[in-house]
Amino acid sequence: MSVKVRDYMVLEVEHLEESTTIGEAIDRLTRSRHHGLPVTDRDGKLVGFVSSKELLRNANRRETRLASIIRPGTYTASPEMALDDVARIMFRFGLRDLPIVDDAGKLCGVVSNLDIVRSHFERASPAKAETLKHLLSDRYQMSFSSRRGLVPISSLTPTQWKVYEDELEGRRYELERGFAEPVLVVQKGDIWILVDGHHRALAAREMGLAQLQAFILTCDKPHEFAQLETGFERIARDHHLKTLADIEIDRSAHHPLIEVTTQLIRRFETEEPRTPAERRSDQEA
Repeated sequence: MSVKVRDYMVLEVEHLEESTTIGEAIDRLTRSRHHGLPVTDRDGKLVGFVSSKELLRNANRRETRLASIIRPGTYTASPEMALDDVARIMFRFGLRDLPIVDDAGKLCGVVSNLDIVRSHFERASPAKAETLKHLLSDRYQMSFSSRRGLVPISSLTPTQWKVYEDELEGRRYELERGFAEPVLVVQKGDIWILVDGHHRALAAREMGLAQLQAFILTCDKPHEFAQLETGFERIARDHHLKTLADIEIDRSAHHPLIEVTTQLIRRFETEEPRTPAERRSDQEA
């Protein structure tokens, strides 16, 4: 079953009316986190879209109304369109935001490129859960079930003993904007074993959140499973991990992915310009 636009579109849409002045629009856009806003008539029907670039071009005409500068019409989608089709449209035309209209042409939502990213994260997580479910079933010769739900952050038992500070910052950004991937947890009685998502869990804890979205795996024979010590629990015991507070936060080094990226930045900042032949030689080496 394909994922629909209505599953991910934002319903509370910040927008402008065509009677809004350019000055008012600039002030509104400056206070928002957007790069442009949909424009409607007074009945709520979408008539166009105004970008920050268009407002900058007309910044000296503050008393002029938007109706006189916007180009009528814009790219749109309907709530029932497949989200993957909308992603193709946005990629093809370089759009950050796409207004969603109903059958009457009224603005009813918006999809951003961040919503597209979030949808791919959320569709990738079930695959991880399925993989872990099969691994646990093979290892312990028991069947497991998975569900999505909220887990108490304070009760999580970690299985990773170190995280990186710079990666935590990225996870805070994702959580604030609502497109963080759910964590992966094995529930064993009152024990919540955190298998994947330690940076996300720590970031949520630092933000003061009490719960976190998760894919939760449970054994279909809980009493038998409770008698076993899993490999995850042995890792936690060997590294003295009982709560998230026991995880070391490395503030002196970069996460490996960030380190590779910053090394490349430093390299390009310090090296002399190279010819195309020299760059090809590097790639072939």
